Amino acid sequence: MQQIARHLIKKLDILLLRSFIGPFIVTFFVTLFVLVMQFFWLYMDELIGKGLGIWMILQLLFYMSTTMVPMALPLSILLASIMTFGNMGENFELIAIKSSGISLLRFMRPLLIFIIFAGGGAFFFNNNFIPVANLKALSLLYDLRNSKPTLNIRPGQFNKDIDGYSIRVGSKDKDGHTIRDVIIYDQSSGIGNDKVILAESGEMIPSEDKQYLIFRLKNGWRYEEGYSNGVRNNEQTRMSFKSWDKVFDLSSFRLVRTNEELFKTAYQMENVSQLGRDIDSIKRTQKRIPMNLASYFSPYYSWASMGWSRDSLMKKFSKNKYVARKYDSTFFQLTSDSLRLHALQAAMNNTRNLKGLVDVTASDARIQQENYLKYAVEWHRKFTLSFACILLFLIGAPLGAIIRKGGLGMPLVIAVSFFVIFHITSVTGEKLAKTGSMPCWMGMWMSTGMLLPIAFWLIYHARNDSQIFTKEWYIRSWKRMIALFRNKKTADVV
Repeated sequence: MQQIARHLIKKLDILLLRSFIGPFIVTFFVTLFVLVMQFFWLYMDELIGKGLGIWMILQLLFYMSTTMVPMALPLSILLASIMTFGNMGENFELIAIKSSGISLLRFMRPLLIFIIFAGGGAFFFNNNFIPVANLKALSLLYDLRNSKPTLNIRPGQFNKDIDGYSIRVGSKDKDGHTIRDVIIYDQSSGIGNDKVILAESGEMIPSEDKQYLIFRLKNGWRYEEGYSNGVRNNEQTRMSFKSWDKVFDLSSFRLVRTNEELFKTAYQMENVSQLGRDIDSIKRTQKRIPMNLASYFSPYYSWASMGWSRDSLMKKFSKNKYVARKYDSTFFQLTSDSLRLHALQAAMNNTRNLKGLVDVTASDARIQQENYLKYAVEWHRKFTLSFACILLFLIGAPLGAIIRKGGLGMPLVIAVSFFVIFHITSVTGEKLAKTGSMPCWMGMWMSTGMLLPIAFWLIYHARNDSQIFTKEWYIRSWKRMIALFRNKKTADVV
């Protein structure tokens, strides 16, 4: 009998894993697709019209989808676990399993082990692949956002996309290349519209390497104003032509890739070991700031070089107030006006210099603290993804067992609701940590700490076959409340 029971449990484990893997893969890629599309909606206005090739778009899609994995993975685990256990509850498979003596926690164990391994893989992915993907994606997005849109010369409008030129075309033929009634203001000299080109017709011919645009103009005139020693004179040169080529350099419209080495020092591009090294470096820098401040004061005040503390200084001066006042009054009485003025000016200059040094030191301390918070938050983020996968599974599995609904109806609504709560608390905790309102560990783990008791509460109710998510349970509870209220009212009347 024991062998039969073990064999049955192994089959149930395999059944549960097979039931989970399918929805998990589908929901993961659907969620990832939705998140990538949301990214394109945000940056669509900045990317459209820049002549991006298919390969460039595929690169950006791949890198951005990689950076979206930390958000898509927990949501897909939550949704897949609710759907899996909801389908089993709807088909009364959970009831049959419990009636055979297998508890819910034992039934969840193979999936929990799978999710723990998935969390370990998520940490490895988040630590080794996400920094590289962030470097590639953010550097490429930076270059695309700062690149110029493609040259688009519209009839009847002045186009100033080419630096130093203002071009107007009266009309275009249907072939898209033949142009008529052409006016070109040449401002490349930096002086103004000192050169004007007029032509009856022409052709727009791009070079083979797309680096130049040739205007092959016909039947036109060229006007140039004369200058002597950089000053405009009254001379004007007019030249006619039957055919003339005006070449425009389009190198500024090319996508120029920025050196990725410039982005590598950002905290989003580092793994756990690199972040830890930078955090230690920032801490050492913060410890040196008070010593630097003391070295700034030492040339001006003797107590700074003698190593006296603030408390000892206050104690010393509090005991010698009369002596200090007497010394000050004697100094001003015995010195001449010119020497007294010189001493006061020197004291004021020293005070200004010290104030500037203190302001610079305070600004440096503030920057170091902001950098420390950013790096510490990113360090904790490497671990929160793995725990988020386990936490949302511990929420999703008992939720599915309680609601007993499969498919994408009720499970989707509940999964999105819990994920929104998790995401809002995560973002709020991160903001509070970056502003220094709470410690970094507390802010980054705030969502986990808030939802973990809810997960245990749901597991407890799922083990006891609670009906808190069924309509009948709320109807019965409402009827009991009404009956209790009526009985109390009747007793008061009697």
